[in-house]
Amino acid sequence: MADEGNVISDLDLGNGEDTSPAAGIISQYVKDLSVENPNAPESFSWQEQPQIDVQFNIGARAIEGEVHEVELKITCSSRTGAGTAWAVELSYCALVGMRNLEEGQAHAFLFAEAPRILFPYARRVISDAVRDAGFPPLMLEPIDFNGLYVQQLQAQAQQAEAGIGEPVGNA
Repeated sequence: MADEGNVISDLDLGNGEDTSPAAGIISQYVKDLSVENPNAPESFSWQEQPQIDVQFNIGARAIEGEVHEVELKITCSSRTGAGTAWAVELSYCALVGMRNLEEGQAHAFLFAEAPRILFPYARRVISDAVRDAGFPPLMLEPIDFNGLYVQQLQAQAQQAEAGIGEPVGNA
């Protein structure tokens, strides 16, 4: 069965070292969660349609060797003319393992693919937190992290071409 050209005979399993590129989530966790209901119980009777504000940020840092932490920070609030009904701040993280990736691939995984994987879990934490504060659950719309990543790279490239960079000196 070990014919010449057979897939099994071409794997070269004798060296014992896996050099193929790999990336994946090791674990994920809530690093920080803050839920505020500052105007309860009055806020439960407000009739005005609230303005929902959602902000997010992505960060990554090396932990040790091939392990990085990716942090998806999401801040949401509900405000009316009468005040803030609720506010939620979530820092949802993952430990990510990567090996044998080119720098560009690793950067894309940390800032686009890993947040895409984490988002549904973070969205559920936020929805539950808003519901547990006594309000209808907040169902965040999906976010195109890959598209945002490409936009960010294009904006940085345009700034570099225009000579706009980090400020130099103190102003």
